[in-house]
Amino acid sequence: MGAHPSSVPIHYFRTLPQLRPEGNARTMIILLVILHVVVCLFLIGVVLVQQGKSADLAGAFGGQGSQTAFGPRGAANLLTRLTTWSAIIFMLTSIGLTVMMSRNAGGHSVFSGTPSSQTTPAKK
Repeated sequence: MGAHPSSVPIHYFRTLPQLRPEGNARTMIILLVILHVVVCLFLIGVVLVQQGKSADLAGAFGGQGSQTAFGPRGAANLLTRLTTWSAIIFMLTSIGLTVMMSRNAGGHSVFSGTPSSQTTPAKK
């Protein structure tokens, strides 16, 4: 008739590892997640706004027109540069979030601190 179930001892909850980051690391993770989401949405928008490689009338019918074998070799326009830089920032924030979350997790398992109830099989 206690407040806690008898199958789980109360000290089990006290030995669970703390997976929440504290202080400045928590603030940095929140800022990185916000930046990551904004860059992700921006990248989706920039990619959707761009025209395809053969977006003219000749490309609609399968013709190459005056394009060379590898496409036009002009300078990259603004949308291409924005796509490149937003992809770079997206990758850097992904790596940064992965590193920060692995450091704050501490490599602990959920089962660390619980005794093992596994027995060895009987010898024949």
